[in-house]
Amino acid sequence: MTDEKRVALITGGARGIGKAIASRLARDGMNVAICDLLEDAMRETKVELESLGSDTATFSCDVTDLDRVSEMVAGVEEHYGRLDVLVNNAGITNDKLLMRMSGDDWGKVLSVNLTSVFNCTKSVIRGMLSNRWGRIISISSVIGLMGNAGQANYAASKAGIIGFSKSVAREVASRGVTVNVITPGYIETPMTRDLPEKAKQQLFDMIPMKRLGTPEDVANAVAYLASDDAGYITGQILNVNGGIYM
Repeated sequence: MTDEKRVALITGGARGIGKAIASRLARDGMNVAICDLLEDAMRETKVELESLGSDTATFSCDVTDLDRVSEMVAGVEEHYGRLDVLVNNAGITNDKLLMRMSGDDWGKVLSVNLTSVFNCTKSVIRGMLSNRWGRIISISSVIGLMGNAGQANYAASKAGIIGFSKSVAREVASRGVTVNVITPGYIETPMTRDLPEKAKQQLFDMIPMKRLGTPEDVANAVAYLASDDAGYITGQILNVNGGIYM
């Protein structure tokens, strides 16, 4: 074991919400391992996290492949001697109306967004149960709760995360492992920043707080659920959506 710092593994951790989560956990004193397929972005994020005091390991891993994920988790445990927190953040969209959606459009989104959560959770759970402490936090979406036209595949994958997490939470609660879900609403990203002003205004009008969320809003929620303070919270959905869905 390299030191007594807790260790977090974040999928899709090289940029966006994943990077914000990694930075927050590093500032909170954790060592952070990041998994992504964007190797240049991972290298840049690694430098930033190390400047915050994190011993940061990077893993280029296809999270839809259970064998590869198992190897990655073994690598994390070998590097640090422990793995305390898993954040399932990797995800994609491929939006189309159902009548135009192919089987491949459906399958790829379900594989990246939902099967990856199974793969990563299955791979870390034995070690957490053995240690009698663990935090598993999965990033779903408000769309998994309310649905959205043109996103049947995305909504199904994000709703599946919720049912999966509630089931696993019941299996592992007695061993000190919590399993929770965060459902972000509309988060400020390069894509939303580039929307026409009229489209932005329509979006703001839907949100009671009259602003988009930030990656840091999501990261703050993750930091709480990953902490000792959240030790009696499991099987829950934490909405971070500005009130768009209550």
